[in-house]
Amino acid sequence: MSNLKAQLGLPGRLDVARLREDFPILSQTVHGRPLVYLDNGASAQKPEAVIEAERRCYREYYANIHRGVHYLSQTSTTEYEAARGKVQRFLNAASDKEIVFTRGTTESINLVAHSYVRPRLRAGDEILVSAMEHHSNIVPWQLLCEETGAVLKVIPISEAGEIDLDAFAELLGERTRLLSVVHVSNALGTVNPVAEMIRQAHAKGIPVLLDGAQAVPHMPVDVQALGADFYAFSAHKLYGPTGVGVLYGKYDLLKAMRPYQGGGDMIKTVSFEKTIYADPPNRFEAGTPNIAGVIALGAAVDYLSEVGLEAIAAYEQELLDYATERLSAIPGLRIIGTAPNKAGVISFVMDGAHPHDIGTLLDEQGVAVRAGHHCAEPVMRRYAVPATARASFGLYNTREEVDVLVAAIEKVRELFGA
Repeated sequence: MSNLKAQLGLPGRLDVARLREDFPILSQTVHGRPLVYLDNGASAQKPEAVIEAERRCYREYYANIHRGVHYLSQTSTTEYEAARGKVQRFLNAASDKEIVFTRGTTESINLVAHSYVRPRLRAGDEILVSAMEHHSNIVPWQLLCEETGAVLKVIPISEAGEIDLDAFAELLGERTRLLSVVHVSNALGTVNPVAEMIRQAHAKGIPVLLDGAQAVPHMPVDVQALGADFYAFSAHKLYGPTGVGVLYGKYDLLKAMRPYQGGGDMIKTVSFEKTIYADPPNRFEAGTPNIAGVIALGAAVDYLSEVGLEAIAAYEQELLDYATERLSAIPGLRIIGTAPNKAGVISFVMDGAHPHDIGTLLDEQGVAVRAGHHCAEPVMRRYAVPATARASFGLYNTREEVDVLVAAIEKVRELFGA
């Protein structure tokens, strides 16, 4: 791993052929054809370093953490907490005490909803989201609104898939208790101007939660520079394991929050009369966590840090531009989401073919894309489509794979008589 950068070619450039060797799953064939994996927005594949980190934990030093005095427990605890430090540096958080491990972005958002927002919410208060949110950043707020009489307000988006900043400014009001917005849209690829949105929200004393699930695999994220109060993401989209996520929160906010769940390891002392809770982040990590998964997340962070997020972002932008040009030239194909500032996501529909049929037929040609509403049904309604097919790119995808995708789509067009 220490020599990885030296093996990747010129500074700032990725030797993608070399990187692909790190991902064992990419070498296989599907339906007799080489696998072209373009479903990274749903979940990214895992490099050998991540697979090996989890394997080593179970084979060499696994034990429960924080409680044991024996060697295995001490080693597991050290590796687990080392992963916390890696995430802290990855996000440029001020302290590792601001990094809470969860099961994923969804749980991170729910944690903020129940521990931070719910105690502060009254009837008539408002929570502000955008029209491009994933269900995980809609439903928790709807549940709170049903319980409290609060109101969910929605920032509209343009035809291109950009947030209407004028409408956003008008919606920031005296009753707004939280702005919760996606950093990068999973359905459209739009990279939102979150730094400016945070600045405007903070000017009115409104805290901000960012859903960063689709941002952290594709670009450097500095939570202190952004000024985000909370930032959530999932390991599995970051080339790490499933069942692990992160909630970053400013320490003074976490310190003032009540526990999300009760149980072991989130306490200082327990009696039948009173429990004194642990300080953050332990306060929010009740029970035995996904120890090996967190350690593997640390390995994923190491891997991406070695490759370099700046280089990844530059390469994926070139790939996105190439794929957009090629797909836009296909008659009858319409790209949904054309914001000028996008990450590596292309959602599209085709005349005469349902997205589910497109996905199935592409799979027969070895191409894995996602077809459906992408847990973003309001986005589909905004564009009056039942679903889209979505190609989403990762650091290991290539122009040649884009060419395979285009050729496969042309065969779909022929089949449907387009």
